[in-house]
Amino acid sequence: QVQLVESGGSLAQPGGSLRLSCQASGFPFDYYTIGWFRQAPGKEREEVVCASGPDGRIYYGDSVKGRFTISRDNAKNTVYLQMNSLKPEDTAIYYCVADDTFAAVRTSRAEYWGQGTQVTVSS
Repeated sequence: QVQLVESGGSLAQPGGSLRLSCQASGFPFDYYTIGWFRQAPGKEREEVVCASGPDGRIYYGDSVKGRFTISRDNAKNTVYLQMNSLKPEDTAIYYCVADDTFAAVRTSRAEYWGQGTQVTVSS
């Protein structure tokens, strides 16, 4: 059974930092692309970042480039999203996704999705 379990969402102040985690199970983690998407109330789902397992390709969305960093710990089947210099517009539910193709994640067609974790940035 495939599971993607996100954690780490919380309330943060503008300019602050949070680290999200995504614990994966039930599929060959090393060979899968893992990504993060987010969705704010009344807005379309937005790609944040994705990282390929096999070849190390990483794509960052323009709105987070330079502030967010994705990392993978293949030994722990876990992906981390370090979010720095947070802004109120980063407020959203963040979803961890996984697929065996990079293109599927990039085009929001990933096979597996987590339940999401809420990030709120407010003073």
